[in-house]
Amino acid sequence: MGRQAHQVYTDPASIRKLESIIDELPANGHVVLLMKDGSSCDGVVSARPNVQLFRDADEHEGVNALVQLQRPDVPEWSRRVWLDQVVRVEHLDSSMASES
Repeated sequence: MGRQAHQVYTDPASIRKLESIIDELPANGHVVLLMKDGSSCDGVVSARPNVQLFRDADEHEGVNALVQLQRPDVPEWSRRVWLDQVVRVEHLDSSMASES
C-alpha cells in the first residue's frame, strides 16, 4: 500500500468529522476551505472526495481524505488538501449556499 498520510484516524468521532466535511464538498462546487493553521484556500472541487485507507510515518493504518481544488480562471493551478486540516467549508456557489 503506497498511500502515505501525515495523520490517520481510526476513532469513530474523527471519521464522522471527515465524512461531514466530505458531505459539504460536492463535485464542481466552488468553496473556500478555512484551515487549522488560519490560512484558507478556494477553488472548485474536481471530484467529491472519499475517506480512504492510508498509513502514517509510523506505519499505523487508518483513514483520512484528500480533496483536489482547481481554479477555472487559472487552468494549470491545482491544490490537494487533507480534510483533517479543514476547520470549515464556505460555499461560494449560490446553489450550495442556499442548501447549507
